[in-house]
Amino acid sequence: MVYSTKESIHPKFWELDKSKRNFQRAKETRQFPEYPEFNARLDNIETIAKNVFRQYMNDHDNGLLTVEKYTRLLNAKLRDIKPEQPLTLYKFIENFIEESKHRHNSKTGKSIAKSTICVYERTLRILREFEGEYYGRRIDFDTIDIEFYNDYVQYLTKVKKLAKNTIGNFVKTLKTFLNDAFERGYTTNTNFKNKRFLVIHEESFSIYLNTDELDILYKLRLSARPYLERARDLFIVGCWTGLRFSDFSNIGPENIQGEMFRIKTQKTGQDVVIPIHPTVKEIMKKYEGIYPNSLPPSISNAKMNKYLKIICEMIREFDKPIKTSITRAGFKEIDLKRMYELVVTHTARRSFATNLYKQKLPSLTIMAITGHKTEKAFMRYIKTSPSENAEILKKHWDKSELTASELNNN
Repeated sequence: MVYSTKESIHPKFWELDKSKRNFQRAKETRQFPEYPEFNARLDNIETIAKNVFRQYMNDHDNGLLTVEKYTRLLNAKLRDIKPEQPLTLYKFIENFIEESKHRHNSKTGKSIAKSTICVYERTLRILREFEGEYYGRRIDFDTIDIEFYNDYVQYLTKVKKLAKNTIGNFVKTLKTFLNDAFERGYTTNTNFKNKRFLVIHEESFSIYLNTDELDILYKLRLSARPYLERARDLFIVGCWTGLRFSDFSNIGPENIQGEMFRIKTQKTGQDVVIPIHPTVKEIMKKYEGIYPNSLPPSISNAKMNKYLKIICEMIREFDKPIKTSITRAGFKEIDLKRMYELVVTHTARRSFATNLYKQKLPSLTIMAITGHKTEKAFMRYIKTSPSENAEILKKHWDKSELTASELNNN
């Protein structure tokens, strides 16, 4: 680092010869008779700087000392500048949220989503409520430990009666704050990295539409209600591209290249290439000349989900009971819903992955299109039932027996 000593002399009096005893000090010359006092001041500054560094390392178990913090400590010693009040966890989070409103995702270049900012703000609000209503102790960087974690999760579970995944999201967001503070050198506390400081999670219930159900949905006559027809067609595009809603609802003419969609995904900034499915080609013929991309126009996620419920409720095959479950307030809640109630925009992406998986397309090939980085993350999208898994295995065994029989006959 560079730190100004506030001292200055003419360059010709500065010793640059490394072999000389007073290297990086004033030369011993009659032309600058004040050199002894000048060099003594520099020696004193160097000694103080080294002592400040050693003391910090001793007091913080060789923890990270940032340039900013080191500069503040030197100012306090050398310039009688009182160090600023230590940044509290709450103040840090407030600053983090404010910065996020003007920050861009390093991968995609896009602004931080407003929904993400809302999660940050709600996490801060819940944390303050926890301290005032339940914990009764000061919450700051140095008080974050496993005991705090256990009490925090207990509060979210028993007092706030939140679902398990909602609790996990609050913990995950808090860890985001703490990790950023650690990387910036505002805290040396690493308790939040302990494996027991767990982001709890349970597989959320969701469905997929098999190819027969997609065919029924696609053939449903909706010409009397064009806005529903456009929503249905846009959803079908999602089912045969595997893209997230933010991507399949914003395919532009520039993304259509011959028989392929070429898209940089909004969430991850990843480039994906997807062959245009025959059903999507039919949809594009319908809208050719009407819209620049030959696809239905984009609508909001909320409106799309609303329209999907209306559309799917018209389909007799979608009016069947499905048992769902969620863990809330520490207890598993079982509920019975109709299938049409469970169809949302994200069902399209899950349907794409599951249908191709059932058709025995290699997972890595599907992942290259969906953009999943790991097979573990990809498998969370596969929504085959136990019966369907058994049928897939049976077909595999039947094929293996047939192959073995053919080899024996030959």
